[in-house]
Amino acid sequence: MTKADLINEMAISTGYDKKTVSVIVESFMEGVKGSLAKGESVYLRGFGTFTLKTRKAKIARNISKNTSIQVPEHKIAFFKAASELAEAVR
Repeated sequence: MTKADLINEMAISTGYDKKTVSVIVESFMEGVKGSLAKGESVYLRGFGTFTLKTRKAKIARNISKNTSIQVPEHKIAFFKAASELAEAVR
């Protein structure tokens, strides 16, 4: 499902026009991005949690050039599904 498919489905189920639903979806995504950028987690009860994980610095290999590369410590976005969502998917 793409973002456009999600917007279409939400517009049909709520009765709002696609433009309004699109603004809401974009606003939600910006809110999640903004919170993660500040280092805050986003917890949605019954759905899951968006958090940041820290990856340690490591040495990687560039296979094509046969050299080693130092990859610095960095953070990545991570989503952990709530048990209710995990059960619904099973």
